[in-house]
Amino acid sequence: MNLSLNRGMPSQQPFRLVWFSEIQWDFLSTRKQRLLGRFPENWQILFIEPYALGRRHHWLPVKRGRVWVVSVPFLKSVPFRIGRLLDIPLLRFFVSLPGIVLMFLWMTLLGFVTHERIIGLSNVYWGRVAALLPCSLRFYDANDDHLAFPNTPLWLKGYLDTYLSRIQLLFSVSPELTKRLSVPSGVRCVDLGNGVEYSHFATPRSQVPAGISGIKGSILGYVGAMDWLDTALVAATARAWPEYSVLLIGPAYEREWWKKQKDLNTIPNVHYVGKVDYAELPAWVQRFDLALMPLLSNKLKGVSHPNKLYEYNAAGVPVLSMNYCSAVEKARDVVYVALSPEAFVSMVPEALADRRKEARQAFARQHSWDVLAATLVQELQSAYLEHCR
Repeated sequence: MNLSLNRGMPSQQPFRLVWFSEIQWDFLSTRKQRLLGRFPENWQILFIEPYALGRRHHWLPVKRGRVWVVSVPFLKSVPFRIGRLLDIPLLRFFVSLPGIVLMFLWMTLLGFVTHERIIGLSNVYWGRVAALLPCSLRFYDANDDHLAFPNTPLWLKGYLDTYLSRIQLLFSVSPELTKRLSVPSGVRCVDLGNGVEYSHFATPRSQVPAGISGIKGSILGYVGAMDWLDTALVAATARAWPEYSVLLIGPAYEREWWKKQKDLNTIPNVHYVGKVDYAELPAWVQRFDLALMPLLSNKLKGVSHPNKLYEYNAAGVPVLSMNYCSAVEKARDVVYVALSPEAFVSMVPEALADRRKEARQAFARQHSWDVLAATLVQELQSAYLEHCR
């Protein structure tokens, strides 16, 4: 697909984009990596990722395709008493100052200090700084309700509202999330959900991962961040069906998450393998007999748009999900959707018997990252040229 999509525009005009991200590029494969990796060659992109204790960082910039990635430590919620000190505005300013200086250093050295740049934000902690940076276009990528996260400081809403007051464009994963935001009138709002690398997950993989070969019985599998799991529901499912194996794949934001899951890690048919490289993920998912989405039903997840929904379907495996967001509700034709934890557990045998592989893959094909990236690029180019007139 041609992502230049000029439609009367100069397709070779250079664009510079600075994206302040709340997710590290190499930690978890998210919509940001999938979208930015598809931008045309005339785009130069700087991806500023946060510091996170215990993870790999890029203190020196690295290239990921055409995207520069660099780690810059900055303000964040601290779940300890010392974090309350950040409630003091003057102290917050001095704590943030080194990160701001480092950000300007890399912007300067990499050629992103220009009034013609585009500023994109998904890390709300950078909100006030990003709102003040000179640019030709400013947008917000609403991929989560960041104010609904645990331990979110009260002052963060002011950072988000300040940034939203300066944007010209908003991308959102769901209409429900858009409604929660204080978006000024006149700002163009684009529903840009999540998607899938369809061929990546649909192409059959013959090699069986070593971590699966020893697992007995039908595999009930989950892929994604562990922090949003309804662990009580996972435990109930595993205990109700001891003849099946529950396989959990993915990283956790919380340190030593698995060690703390006493209700899960003592169940013999529950297996946790941690993070699997994105390139190898389809080989795991295609071995699932049933893909699970036992996510928490709360304010945060209620406005989400899970890309695992499309990855599971692209792989062709049956899917059983809690009805926790509108994207799942809209997938009822190809996904088993439970309205309660009890229903989720009882629906396992019925969902295992689902043979609608072609319908599932046709559904997933409609949500290709190629289509979403083309929309994002077109919207940005149109808005940029309109505001530069």
